[in-house]
Amino acid sequence: MTRVKRGKIAHKRRRYVLKHAKGFRWGRKKKYRLAKVALMKAWRYAYRDRKAKKRDFRALWQTRINAACRLYGMSYSKFVYGLKKNKIGVDRKILSQLAQNHPQIFEKILEKVKSQKPTPRETQE
Repeated sequence: MTRVKRGKIAHKRRRYVLKHAKGFRWGRKKKYRLAKVALMKAWRYAYRDRKAKKRDFRALWQTRINAACRLYGMSYSKFVYGLKKNKIGVDRKILSQLAQNHPQIFEKILEKVKSQKPTPRETQE
């Protein structure tokens, strides 16, 4: 059998790791063992935070919509309930942008929701 020298493969693997560790501080950008550990941790954080980013933005949009609704005397939950009831299919991201950048359009949507007749359950409150 012929002898297999794996120097090329090992070098390629190390080069890949060090390339991705570019920009890290201290020895973690130059030393393979430290770079490998740092990369694993960085990739773990990146994966986790890609999921958290979606939750964070949704919470931000809800907060902005709630603040805008309260200016016109309505709570966020009643506003969303009214949107569903009126079959207004605008998502929270767009509503947040409307509330922030185009308050007059947001106010029209809010008036449409307010003009809806209350259900018997809402009149009891």
